[in-house]
Amino acid sequence: MGYLMDILSQLGDGFANIMSNPHSLLAALIGCLLGTIVGILPGLGPSTTIALLIPVALTLDPQTALVMALAIYLGAMYGGTLTSVLLNIPGEPSSVMTALDGYQLARQGKAGAALAVAAIGSFIGGTLSVVALMALAPPLASAALAFGPAEYFGVLVLALVLSASLIGKSVFRGLISIMFGLMLATIGTDLQTGVPRFTFGESGLLEGIDLIIPIIGVFGVGEVLWSLVHPEEAPSKALKIRGRIWPSREDSRRSAMPTLRSSIIGFFAGVLPGSGSTMASFISYTVEKRISTRPDKFGKGAIEGVAAAETANNASTGGALVPMLTLGIPGSGATAVLLAYLIMYGIQPGPGFFTQNASLAWALIASLYVSNVILLILNLPLIPLFVKLIDVPARFLFPAIMAVAVIGGYAGSNSLFDAGLVVLFGIVGYLMREARLSPALLVIGLVLGQMLETRFRQALALDNGSVVGALTTPITLVCLGIAALLIALDVRRTLMEARRRARTKDRDAPESVIVPG
Repeated sequence: MGYLMDILSQLGDGFANIMSNPHSLLAALIGCLLGTIVGILPGLGPSTTIALLIPVALTLDPQTALVMALAIYLGAMYGGTLTSVLLNIPGEPSSVMTALDGYQLARQGKAGAALAVAAIGSFIGGTLSVVALMALAPPLASAALAFGPAEYFGVLVLALVLSASLIGKSVFRGLISIMFGLMLATIGTDLQTGVPRFTFGESGLLEGIDLIIPIIGVFGVGEVLWSLVHPEEAPSKALKIRGRIWPSREDSRRSAMPTLRSSIIGFFAGVLPGSGSTMASFISYTVEKRISTRPDKFGKGAIEGVAAAETANNASTGGALVPMLTLGIPGSGATAVLLAYLIMYGIQPGPGFFTQNASLAWALIASLYVSNVILLILNLPLIPLFVKLIDVPARFLFPAIMAVAVIGGYAGSNSLFDAGLVVLFGIVGYLMREARLSPALLVIGLVLGQMLETRFRQALALDNGSVVGALTTPITLVCLGIAALLIALDVRRTLMEARRRARTKDRDAPESVIVPG
């Protein structure tokens, strides 16, 4: 009880600090607005934006600068949702899972419901993660250190197998899509040897493929190409909003428990250094599909899929701050830049951060609450305006999607080569859909593949090149065992379905009639 009262007392001091400081409140508002805009524009991202604002931050006091940076971090999470739902172009890698169901809901005239559920889920997930950050930061930071490279490798393998079994109808085709993504992840200069891999002499590939390029290509451009080739599946007129804009009672009921579960999953996924919001949204989405009573709806417009992905996305922000503030270990790309902010001001993160910088620490935590409230107030009233963006004829919408996609590819590096890659990945995404492969799994393979290779090679280095030694830690073995079991179960299910279809075909076949000669 004394520990709880101490936390509440310090949180009260943090709120008093923020609410009595107009500069901090203004910084939170500006950060939320800027972050939302950044999330909408593919290719920028919160990490880049926060880094670009360092010259501005140097003119501000530490608290104001950090409050604005955190608000940008939170705002970008929701901003990426808008283009995911309305245009099928994830503004951030963490919004890929949102696009799977969000865009389908928009095509069904339920864009408003999807955006409202995303906004409310983001608020709940972000708020609960801050509560957990206050109460659990020190013990969780220590527990996170138990995860070394080998353990991370096991978790990533399990995540890839889960994705193959849950996204798409065929595990075999899912694994093909993932392998394609893993192959793309190897393109670029090897960071350990400095040797270019699969660049074919093209300097634009030396740094590898920027994650945002295939994301906006296979989803944005790929969707346009698919709609042009298959006009019967594309809206010839405007994507009309049918019925109510806000979620129905049934939508709210279906979203309630996924929101609570994903808040927990997202926070703990964020605590693990290097996992970030992309992993959090992915895990939450796959868990919800696994336990759902209607898994066939996922990918076709399941409102609970949007709730799970967006809640976990924002809940991971509080979790990512745990290792950054208490251990000085960034939990994501954005927190790595935030760490640079702290060091720039001479503030040392680590175990003593909450005692040596108590006033700043609790002001930052209070600002997270304030920023979440600001985002909710900003975004909910604007949902009717947002949904009007798709209430336009397809002949205008498709060129706009193409323009946003190509500009997004160019903006990340000011490179026409990257803009061309966006179009190329759009063609790849279209061809994959024609072959009944999953473009989403290609992106997941690319996103997780880079982490997978890094963790595997780190594990090998720590065990002097021994594969057996690197992959036989208890946590790794459990993860690999579960992955193998999932593959075996899916293979068994596929074989049983094939036999069932064969028996049905034999039973329905007409019996031959012998005519006496």
